[in-house]
Amino acid sequence: MLSVDHTTPFPPCPSPFNMAAHVLRRAEALSNKVAVAVVSDSHVERMTYGELLAAVRGTGAGYLQAGCVPGERILLRLGNTIDFPIAYLGALAVGLVPIPTSAALTTTEVARIVSEMRPRVILRDPAVASASGAPEVGLATLRAMRALPPAPFEMGDPDRLGYVVYTSGTSGAPRAVAHAHRAIWARQMMHQGWYGLGEDDVLMHAGAFNWTYTLGTGLMDPWTLGATALIPAAGTQAGDLGALMAWHRTTIFAAAPGVYRQMMAHTELPALPALRHGLSAGEKLPPTTRAAWMTATGTPVHEAYGLSECSTFISACPDAPCDPAALGRAQPGRHIAILGTDGPVARTEPGVIAIHRDDPGLMLGYLSHPEETLAKYQGEWFVTGDMGVMQADGQVHYLGRNDDMMNAGGYRVSPIEVESVMMAAPGIVAAGAAEVEVKPGARVIVVFYTSAAPLDEDALRTYVEANLARYKQPRAYIRLPQMPTGANGKILRRRLHLFWPKNTKAH
Repeated sequence: MLSVDHTTPFPPCPSPFNMAAHVLRRAEALSNKVAVAVVSDSHVERMTYGELLAAVRGTGAGYLQAGCVPGERILLRLGNTIDFPIAYLGALAVGLVPIPTSAALTTTEVARIVSEMRPRVILRDPAVASASGAPEVGLATLRAMRALPPAPFEMGDPDRLGYVVYTSGTSGAPRAVAHAHRAIWARQMMHQGWYGLGEDDVLMHAGAFNWTYTLGTGLMDPWTLGATALIPAAGTQAGDLGALMAWHRTTIFAAAPGVYRQMMAHTELPALPALRHGLSAGEKLPPTTRAAWMTATGTPVHEAYGLSECSTFISACPDAPCDPAALGRAQPGRHIAILGTDGPVARTEPGVIAIHRDDPGLMLGYLSHPEETLAKYQGEWFVTGDMGVMQADGQVHYLGRNDDMMNAGGYRVSPIEVESVMMAAPGIVAAGAAEVEVKPGARVIVVFYTSAAPLDEDALRTYVEANLARYKQPRAYIRLPQMPTGANGKILRRRLHLFWPKNTKAH
């Protein structure tokens, strides 16, 4: 049997269509219900659905009054406040193209984006780094727009450009990914295929507003269904999340694996009787972290796999529990495959994870880089660059990025497999595996790790020898004060080799 999973196709996106109108389709009926709350241990900022709808449409009217024309781009340089999603949806509502960006970007990084995107305006929080190149709209002006008479939704072709996001750059230079308005329609396949989300849920996402994972899973999807979204206020520490979840009776918790690691390493969680499960995406969740979470909360964590170019399309979910070591299965409505050089490989054979080019959540392309867009396709398949294995029952196991794969004596070794073993070693807080050139022509597997105190290397070797085949075993262990990570918290494996100390010997 080939590594192909073609579920029943999802209904096509209606036309005309507008992403913001779709997200806020329940707002009038649920006018007095809390749509979002930004929470801390001392303050709660709430907004009802009625207030949210008025704010979004008023903001859209403000853009038009400022001379913006549908199709023009707006760059968001805003902090972790409710201003971010209102500005984002306000642009989409009137046919403008928002470009959400991380508040962590430097002036140099922003300048590159401004030069490439040529935005009509930059929405600017003075506390966030920005760059010249377009007129700025400050927070006071942006907030005043909410009170303007509402602009009508600009309906149109669901395939037209909706918004632009930048890749993390972990697989090369960051690229501008263009998404259509229909991308939000495709996210409905996650509602039960990953979340198990309904109108009565209270979903907390422990991420910043300006991260696409938070925008989608933490806000857009709950609002589409009429649920309540909780976002921890800026500056909230991982150790404070449990108390906030308990106080606000969170039913679903979503975060990146790094947040789960921090919570389990430093926090004794309170009782969470309302919690049904957690959600994890962004990188593979270590088995030890998953086990600690289940012990602490009595609830499972459902993982998902996606990327900037296509929102999650492989996941576990409450209705179809998966092997904890797997990512999950193709979500209902998806068409996926594991590819070799000649097309789909047999099940249980490794290959590259791919999704069919007709998926409604797939990007329109990389702006200004059509040759790179074309290079991502292998026939009818969009090739992700991530390695995986599809089991006989359709479950997909993640092996890491194709360019992160390590070579040990002619064998290809997944860094994920090595890291999963290391994360179970006593004392390890975080671990990353990489292939390192230790001397000219000699490359070995090295594990870089963090821990509260230095660990005995002989004890680590003894542990690894009992859990990994000889050719998969690291030849050196390097303790770091902290792991190199990107703005989204992912470990940057491509940078690990830079931390190899000169004159260090590998066994």
